[in-house]
Amino acid sequence: MQQNYPKISIITPTFNQVAYIEKTILSVLNQNYPNLEYIIIDAGSDDGTLDVIKKYESKLSYWVSERDNGLYDAIYKGFEIATGEILAWLNSDDIFIDNSLFTVSEIFKSFSEVNWLQGANSHCDERNRIVSVYPSKYWTFFDFYIGCKLNIQQESTFFRAKLWKDSGKQLNRHSQLAGDYGLWLSFINMADLYIVSAPLGCFRMRSSNQKSLDNKNEYLVERKNIYKSQKKMRAPASIIYLYKLLDLTLFFYFLKCIKLEIKFKRFFFKGPQIIVFNRINQKFELHQ
Repeated sequence: MQQNYPKISIITPTFNQVAYIEKTILSVLNQNYPNLEYIIIDAGSDDGTLDVIKKYESKLSYWVSERDNGLYDAIYKGFEIATGEILAWLNSDDIFIDNSLFTVSEIFKSFSEVNWLQGANSHCDERNRIVSVYPSKYWTFFDFYIGCKLNIQQESTFFRAKLWKDSGKQLNRHSQLAGDYGLWLSFINMADLYIVSAPLGCFRMRSSNQKSLDNKNEYLVERKNIYKSQKKMRAPASIIYLYKLLDLTLFFYFLKCIKLEIKFKRFFFKGPQIIVFNRINQKFELHQ
């Protein structure tokens, strides 16, 4: 049965997350995906997290508890161990939506041109309630190049191992807050992002003790520095300059007011490709 499903490797980095890690683990294991490789990289937790991990260790492909250099170092370690065709990571307070790995599998298996995929932006609260689901705002990769504040939701993003390797494994192991932004930039330079409106993973919105809340300004500074250090661009500098000029002169804002912004950007500038669900044949399709 496994041969009918591409192997998906999920990495969960963790450190002292006893309050949430069991929910994270179960959101992966309860997918009952037949070709799953689940790897947990712990940084030496001492709050009971290890007891939770050991409770499920027979169902894990690999786990280790040792000191590391932070979140992205742990994720990198996991990807170096992973043997799956499709990769993703899920932080130890976030969760996957039920059956999401089957959606991911179908899309990657059906469309060889899809090298990385993002689901709908989804959020849950501290009690595991889904509190928001909304599609990604339309953007182009030029928006990344001119430094616009765009987010690709990591919890809903999956990519082929080949893209990870071919892009040079550009996940900064020493980054503390915005390492995923640098990885997305390296992917954008090599392959189109495909977006599906289905929710795949949820970011947990906590009321306190969360880096995205407590260190928001530091995150933006780190992301800006990553952007400045990016040397390789997918488009000629002249086109990037033109796009930035159109943005600064509020041309895009004018088009937005008359509801033509997306049509204009789709026609003249490259943005994510769209995958839609066909109700009649019960399959996902590329949007034409």
